[in-house]
Amino acid sequence: MRYVFIFIVCIHGLIHFIGFAKAFGYAGIKVPVIQISKGVALLWLLTCLLFITTAVMLILKNDSWWILSIAAIILSQVLIISSWHDARYGTIANVLILLVTIPAYSSTNFNRAGVLASENIMARVNGVHSYLITKEMLTHLPPVVQKWIIRSGIIGKEKINTVRLKQKGQMRLKPSGNWLPFEARQYFAVDEPAFVWTTQVHMMPFINLAGRDKFENGQGDMNIKLLSLFKVAGASGNEKINSAAMIRYLAETSWFPSAALSDYIKWEAIDSNSAKAIMTFRGVTVNGVFNFNEKGDMVSFMADRYYESGADAVTEKWLVQTEDWKEYNGIRIPYKSKVIWKLKTGDFNWSIMELTALEYNKTELYKE
Repeated sequence: MRYVFIFIVCIHGLIHFIGFAKAFGYAGIKVPVIQISKGVALLWLLTCLLFITTAVMLILKNDSWWILSIAAIILSQVLIISSWHDARYGTIANVLILLVTIPAYSSTNFNRAGVLASENIMARVNGVHSYLITKEMLTHLPPVVQKWIIRSGIIGKEKINTVRLKQKGQMRLKPSGNWLPFEARQYFAVDEPAFVWTTQVHMMPFINLAGRDKFENGQGDMNIKLLSLFKVAGASGNEKINSAAMIRYLAETSWFPSAALSDYIKWEAIDSNSAKAIMTFRGVTVNGVFNFNEKGDMVSFMADRYYESGADAVTEKWLVQTEDWKEYNGIRIPYKSKVIWKLKTGDFNWSIMELTALEYNKTELYKE
């Protein structure tokens, strides 16, 4: 559908060339249009070039294409109104292009907010002291947690201060809903725990959900918009969203195991294959249970987490289940997972996802 849209933009742009060609008598063009002065004809040519350039920017995936598109639509419509009798049907194309352009503009603004939030949490890490992780640092941890950290391969490697990663997968908005593909990026700071997760969920051609989930200074902030315009869900700053965001952070420390040594996480042994992690930060305390297999790989995380984000939200069992493991930068972590809400009405498998890229101790944001 993207290429269909590009085709429409190109054709609409080339049609504007007719006004220019008619005024200058090129190629013997004979079309039933009113007389056009050569000055106005140059505006028809300019509009054509604006639409064609917009199409080229779309092909090159330049996110600023909407700027030229808006300029082209405005100029086109002014010219159409001036030649309304012969050119009025061009309004239909302008409306169609506008309906795609406005969400693109909103998406740019929404994404910019995510970039600024990500830059903010990564900037605070600059200058943070790092050191090598040793076995002696693990002695206060339950044996199963020690086994996990050793199994991860982080012993002898640098303490992790930041994480950047990419994801892809599928999610559902409700238990009976269709699976929707998504891509996401996420940035973590570890010493002062924080993350920013941004995603695009593809519902249908030209119809996306834009999402941002943030945890910073002990506070959660979640925002989901249809077409980056219409708010579908969101909450920030209340104790329920703060707790939910912190539990998410705690679960995702499995991607950067040295975080298990952080002062804000305390561990309690449960048995030979599980341990409870208790995280306290900025006056909020949450906990969850990590389960491991005999080799020491993390196989699941379970916690009581607030389901949904409204004032009436109640806690439900929230399960992150590992499907497979992979090494990134020499560190073995879960890279395929399922997220399941254990509701009273039955299991709600909310998402299936996998990491497609992950790097440690890099404060720069992804460029592409």
